[in-house]
Amino acid sequence: MQKFTTKIVNMMKAERLYETQGGPIILSQIENEYGPMEWELGAPGKSYAQWAAKMAVGLDTGVPWVMCKQDDAPDPIINACNGFYCDYFSPNKAYKPKIWTEAWTAWFTGFGNPVPYRPAEDLAFAVAKFIQKGGSFINYYMYHGGTNFGRTAGGPFIATSYDYDAPLDEYGLLRQPKWGHLKDLHRAIKLCEPALVSGDPAVTALGHQQEAHVFRSKSGSCAAFLANYDQHSFATVSFANRHYNLPPWSISILPDCKNTVFNTARIGAQSAQMKMTPVSRGLPWQSFNEETSSYEDSSFTVVGLLEQINTTRDVSDYLWYSTE
Repeated sequence: MQKFTTKIVNMMKAERLYETQGGPIILSQIENEYGPMEWELGAPGKSYAQWAAKMAVGLDTGVPWVMCKQDDAPDPIINACNGFYCDYFSPNKAYKPKIWTEAWTAWFTGFGNPVPYRPAEDLAFAVAKFIQKGGSFINYYMYHGGTNFGRTAGGPFIATSYDYDAPLDEYGLLRQPKWGHLKDLHRAIKLCEPALVSGDPAVTALGHQQEAHVFRSKSGSCAAFLANYDQHSFATVSFANRHYNLPPWSISILPDCKNTVFNTARIGAQSAQMKMTPVSRGLPWQSFNEETSSYEDSSFTVVGLLEQINTTRDVSDYLWYSTE
């Protein structure tokens, strides 16, 4: 772990990729969703998490380190959220930024299961809700879908397609309207920047399931997020002596506290569908059969369990155990 992490950090430093070197990397992450594992292991798990954090900080990347799903991340590590919604999340110290390291655009595809799909409206709603509640950073998982090959799929019964209903699909094509809707969302959030970075919002109830989050700066900038949490009904709300019509389960963004420039449920981006077209020549493809070894072929006796890939040298998916 330490050797691998050190090697990667040194490679990044050699290419001057960290922000403090003039590069694009503004955050580093150590471990991934280790918190639930730590809870299962108890004291040894907690000790490991503390060691990993200290080791990472000692590499002196010059940028902050994050640990996702790690509620007890020690200073100066920033604990972060992964999930479909992270507006409820708060870091373990008030002076740490509220970071969403994995905003799930959908889910992976399992063999025999329906292909997962997440509406662009719901994803935009989740992101806007996170921002209106003080969120400062969002990383989409996945923003660009991909394809696994051979035995590199992400787990049991996970298909080799890792498209994830991402804004850019596994072929690198725009998935509309999701890509365009998120682009419009972030353009609207950018317009709110002067007010957003000036402090926490003032929250006002506009109805039973409606509320306003208002950000103001000392220079006079104002931005408002008007939310309707009712999943079934439209709502007309009054805000700053004006009336606004909010679709169900949506948030309207007002960069000047007056004019709506974006609503998460109203898609302005053009829809598009991908069409597969046969090529003039057949594409090459291969298949292979993997025979299971019999007990007599290569059996041996050992005390305890073995690590499968090292034992099989990755030439087989099969490693049979029998006990006496």
